Amino acid sequence: MRIVALFNLKPGVERERYERWARTTDMPTVKALASIADFQVLRTTGLLGSEAPAPYQYLEIIDVADPEQFSRDVATEAMTRVAQAFQELAEVTFMLTEPLAAEEPA
Repeated sequence: MRIVALFNLKPGVERERYERWARTTDMPTVKALASIADFQVLRTTGLLGSEAPAPYQYLEIIDVADPEQFSRDVATEAMTRVAQAFQELAEVTFMLTEPLAAEEPA
């Protein structure tokens, strides 16, 4: 399972503050979960072919190796604290995804 989170920082939250927290708390905590295969936090830099800013400042890609274990992992006290801190810093939308299978050529 892959979860994609799109988010913007809340008004008044400085980029440096969020990124320091992401590097020192969010990323190490999530990457240490038994259920996680990979976790990436990405800062957007713009829109391809446009000078307009991207609609989201950041995104996370969370590759979950074991969904049942993930449910247990996110219920821990440590992850509850991380989730609460994240909600204070950002307005986020989490999306569950699944890959599309390519069709065989006719």
